[in-house]
Amino acid sequence: MNLQKIYTALLTADLAAAEGWYTKLLGRGPDYRPMDTLVQWELFEQGGLALSTDSEIAGRGVMFLIVEDVAAERRRLQSLGIVLEDDIEGDYSTLAQVRDPDGNLLTLATPPSRPYPPA
Repeated sequence: MNLQKIYTALLTADLAAAEGWYTKLLGRGPDYRPMDTLVQWELFEQGGLALSTDSEIAGRGVMFLIVEDVAAERRRLQSLGIVLEDDIEGDYSTLAQVRDPDGNLLTLATPPSRPYPPA
């Protein structure tokens, strides 16, 4: 497989509300709107986030976001009305979680403190 790009896709019952929430979370609006039921953020050269509507299965997604400083993101997001749960001290990172308006679970994590063991 010669992958060119990968998108995390989360489903929402209300695309306009989700777009507003993720605009706050990511600090900017989406880059593309390929169709009425889809918005996309280009987060880096090989990947991004897509939001699409599907009210039947919305809210069942999970996404991990590796950030430089969970505490700094907590303060920034709280000022925007997005409240992270308490820190979780993991084996490799500090984690904090939040659910989007549909219930999709997002985990913010600091970069790993040491390499993961090989598979």
